[in-house]
Amino acid sequence: MTGPVPLASYMRMCLTADVGGYYTGAIEQGRDQFGQRGDFITSPEISQVFGELIGIWFVAEWMSQGKPKGVELIEVGPGRGTLMDDMLRTIKNFPALAKSVEAIYMVEASKELRETQKNLLCGKDAVMEKTEAGWRSTSKYLNVPVIWAETIKGVPQSADKAPFIVAHEFFDALPIHAFQVVNVPAPVKPKPDTDKTQQSEQEPPISAAVLDKSKDANGGGFQWREMVVSPVPEGTTHADLGTPKSEQHAPVPEFQMTLSPSVTKHSKYLPDMSPRYKALKNTDHALIEVCPDASLYASEFAARIGGSAKQPKPKPSGAALVLDYGPLDTIPINSLRGIRQHKRVSPFSEPGLVDLSVDVDFMGLAEAALNASEGVEIHGPVTQAAFLEAMGISERASMLAKKTSPERAKEIEKAWKRLVDRGPGGMGKVYKALAILPENDGRRRPVGFGGDVTA
Repeated sequence: MTGPVPLASYMRMCLTADVGGYYTGAIEQGRDQFGQRGDFITSPEISQVFGELIGIWFVAEWMSQGKPKGVELIEVGPGRGTLMDDMLRTIKNFPALAKSVEAIYMVEASKELRETQKNLLCGKDAVMEKTEAGWRSTSKYLNVPVIWAETIKGVPQSADKAPFIVAHEFFDALPIHAFQVVNVPAPVKPKPDTDKTQQSEQEPPISAAVLDKSKDANGGGFQWREMVVSPVPEGTTHADLGTPKSEQHAPVPEFQMTLSPSVTKHSKYLPDMSPRYKALKNTDHALIEVCPDASLYASEFAARIGGSAKQPKPKPSGAALVLDYGPLDTIPINSLRGIRQHKRVSPFSEPGLVDLSVDVDFMGLAEAALNASEGVEIHGPVTQAAFLEAMGISERASMLAKKTSPERAKEIEKAWKRLVDRGPGGMGKVYKALAILPENDGRRRPVGFGGDVTA
């Protein structure tokens, strides 16, 4: 009704709209986004060892920082709460850290998922109370408050707290803007003595790909244009849209992504956010994906750990661990995907019923964090395989296997090897880990990133 919308607006409506959003809307009876019966399986659902090793990572980092008091555990995008459940069960075995934890914060926008997390972390009979900060219950493991907030801004920030933050498969669901460089022809000034027909013949031809973009151009040259989402015309076929054969089993998508015929407000400033984007402006047809929300969250993590100009922190403390999929050091392009019932589908079909995700720009996260706080440093990204192997995944899995039946032992082995699979498309290769730590001039590397435990 209002015309094409930015890709970010489309993703936001599909995933978190109050009515019909994939994560926040009314869930169909018997439908679950996670697990074998849902649309996708996350690492914590594959093996409990994953969450246990993440818990161990935070234990090791807490020890290496001199065992600070006032620890806050924060998870953004907690899903069903499986990861935090495994982490807390592990941390409970380290009494000194367990006593230092003052609160657990879950950043979750979905009412249904908050209830699921409460049942797992606090017990089905536990009461969830509404407070000014959000919702509140009590952990069944550490007997400390579990507090839910809809955004990271809803989590109180204090200079004397040590925030230990985990973001697993969170950044890949944040809305992105997509841009392409176009070479816009310079407007031709008509000669005073030519008629309209002659003027038209003298103008340089404009390709179909560029459309008529010179109308809104202030002179010619390379310009960023935004990719926008618009309805698919009636009668359009899969062939018309160029849908891959693997996705043609689904109905023809209701929407498609096209290039904006003119400059948008986002194309004027978002590609100027980073020198990495600016360097591509003179490359015809260059593509970039920009996620402002990811930069905001990375900046928030860094400010809480290392302090900022607005809220200094006398002694940086805490850590953030990001685990997600994306390239090690390049800007993602054409990465938007749709997943339903464990199959790739068009991200523009059945809005609200299909999970949407994109590759994470890890270098962009690092850049945003370092710009937000002088009190932090970045480690990684490294592949998930390298991280988990350094954390001792095979040893931990072997210990579990010895305590169970041969059939269960085979399942444990299959699960942990799936997490570190370095083959094409394997989780160990596609997923990456990145850490934000208090700045220490690079004197100490964290466990999993080439360092050892220090106390």
